[in-house]
Amino acid sequence: MRYTGPKARLCRREGVNLFGSPKYQKIIGRSPNVPGMHGGKRQGKMTEYAKQLREKQKAKRMFGLSEKQFRNYFEKASSSKVVTGERLLELLETRLDNAVYRSGMALTRMQARQFVSHGLFMLNGRRVDVPSMVVKPGDVIEVRASKKGSSVFKHNSEELAQYEVPSWLNVDAKKLSFEVVSQPEQKHFEALINTQPIVEFYSR
Repeated sequence: MRYTGPKARLCRREGVNLFGSPKYQKIIGRSPNVPGMHGGKRQGKMTEYAKQLREKQKAKRMFGLSEKQFRNYFEKASSSKVVTGERLLELLETRLDNAVYRSGMALTRMQARQFVSHGLFMLNGRRVDVPSMVVKPGDVIEVRASKKGSSVFKHNSEELAQYEVPSWLNVDAKKLSFEVVSQPEQKHFEALINTQPIVEFYSR
């Protein structure tokens, strides 16, 4: 089941900005303690299990996934010939909603998921509304013509002018479209995630 409670609480729990919005960064700065009735301080020493759990929870929440979804991604990754941790991040990076976020056309993964779920994007000329769809080299994703005049995309396109797009995507800011030109490499993966504790957690 996906968490639907206060997102600021999750950011404080994990000690990082899980959702990309500046407001959560400010909240972490103001309230660095773990959330709780008495605002308890962060534990100085954690067990190995606790470290593994926290890293898994952080990654799961960063991509907005339920436990079942995240575990399915891990099982797919562990059954491949590629290093499990690298394959896991590759699978997460190539989700459609994440690609929209990485392109700069959404300011957060949460916003990207909403855009895709509401059918605001076309994939290779067809309207799509499934955030978990996998994108691959050659795919072209574009904002639907009827939505390009939306104020939110106008604002995001202005932000896009200052955004450094990862090299596995080729963005046309004027057309509000982007192409997947290659598979994401390790240097493109989410830097805040350490996959080793996640692998250890599921390998117990």
